[in-house]
Amino acid sequence: MVMSIMPHPRTRAFSLIELLVVVSIMALLMAVLVPGMSKARRQAAATVCGSNLKQIAVAFAMYVSDHGDRYPAAQDPVRTAPFYWLWMGRGFRGFIGPYLVKDISVSNPNALVCPGDRTDPGVYERTSYAYSMSFYHSPQQIDAMSKPADTYSNPQPPVAQSPTGVRQPGCKILAGEWASHHEPVRDKDQGWWDTRGRRTFLFADGHVTPYAARSIEPANDGLPDPNLTRHGVRGFDVR
Repeated sequence: MVMSIMPHPRTRAFSLIELLVVVSIMALLMAVLVPGMSKARRQAAATVCGSNLKQIAVAFAMYVSDHGDRYPAAQDPVRTAPFYWLWMGRGFRGFIGPYLVKDISVSNPNALVCPGDRTDPGVYERTSYAYSMSFYHSPQQIDAMSKPADTYSNPQPPVAQSPTGVRQPGCKILAGEWASHHEPVRDKDQGWWDTRGRRTFLFADGHVTPYAARSIEPANDGLPDPNLTRHGVRGFDVR
């Protein structure tokens, strides 16, 4: 008996041109989708950052209530080797941190770290926000400072300010992002001494708003620096 052999159906393979077309389409889709995903991540991080600053606002308010209607104040530097100045996140952490979470620290930063902050933890100890030194120096002291170095090399006696002394609480920055985490700048970010980027700020009246550096009023050092706001708490950082 003669058995017929049925031919196996041929498996069609992709040609090189077809593969190149598929790869090109995938590359095009990635080029379209990735920027959108990155933008969504940045927006989500910015939302959490704003929430952090609102928690920090509550912590400041509780501190003020418990300390004779005065903002945190201490002789700078508040720590040496390494040097911590009170306006730095790792400087004022010990003052308002207990109002955020018990045992706040590098390993437990709570609301003091922005989710968009990619800075090495060893640099600022996972603290993303700065506290305006205008709130622990008199307007006269602040007006006598004219350069960024005065904020970290020229310690003045602390003079704790009161909320009643803030002339325009909706225009004076109390704290905010040190760096432009949600709109990264090229090269090294100089923080409040940088005229580039955009930062989220907490104002003395408790509201939180992001501002481009170019929208901040020039301080006594000529920079968008809430530390050295002209006339201190009697002045304003935005109009």
